[in-house]
Amino acid sequence: MCGIVGLFLKDPSLEPKLGEMLGQMLGVMCDRGPDSAGFAVYGGGAPGKIKLTLRAPAGYDFAPVGAALGDGAELETRATHAVLTIADSREAEARDTIAKQFKDVTVVGAGQRMELYKEVGLPSDVATSFKLSGMSGTHGIGHTRMATESAVTTNGAHPFSTGADQCLVHNGSLSNHRSVRRDLERAGFSVNTDNDSEVAAGYLSWRMKEGRSLGEALEDSLDDLDGFYTFVVGTETGFGVIRDPIACKPAVMAETDQYVAFGSEYRALAGLPGIETAKVWEPEPAKVYFWDRAA
Repeated sequence: MCGIVGLFLKDPSLEPKLGEMLGQMLGVMCDRGPDSAGFAVYGGGAPGKIKLTLRAPAGYDFAPVGAALGDGAELETRATHAVLTIADSREAEARDTIAKQFKDVTVVGAGQRMELYKEVGLPSDVATSFKLSGMSGTHGIGHTRMATESAVTTNGAHPFSTGADQCLVHNGSLSNHRSVRRDLERAGFSVNTDNDSEVAAGYLSWRMKEGRSLGEALEDSLDDLDGFYTFVVGTETGFGVIRDPIACKPAVMAETDQYVAFGSEYRALAGLPGIETAKVWEPEPAKVYFWDRAA
């Protein structure tokens, strides 16, 4: 079944409350996906720096990772995850060091502004463990998972990130994900889980690598991805939504002068400020919606 939430802030005064608002929305969706949960937040970033979100088993000591990369590496630990900030020119070095020296550590996301967290457990508990309510930023997306096509694991939890500052959450099922997976692998993209949602994220990155904008890549997905799905995507500056042409998965959006919000059900939006006067609508099938702070 699964639940999706997304929040894009227009009003900078709300940015310190992004995590609190997103966490409330995520908590309401617990019963749509009690197995695992995750979220991505687009917060502060510095030119010339990149953030690598790392994941490891519970109780893991991330300090040696930062020490191995020496001066200039900054590390912030949150439960089973840590955010490693380094010069973007050192990203390949950092990934190589982690792969060779720290076998229990996985890189789950990277970007100048994006931090990505996901774990097995009740979504409200996952949000609390990572201290989502204290995070600030401009936009974020989240997912509560009821596993159907693969096991209940952290690897299977959403969001999936296959490009810098890019991530995706998905409600639905792709019928042709195996053939798309083979296309991705031939194009040089590695798919690390059995989850069809990672294939969808990789598909968008593949199209963008070929020169398509995210909006164009989402439009391409309507022809190339079979099944029923709702995608909510995040980029460094933007937030997008698309539903398949049948649109059998529930979805609702709300927009005010302060924000744009998405939820699998209206109740996920009901606690947002000013919702009583918001424009509320069901996104149309096979239509790309996108908001971009850079526009």
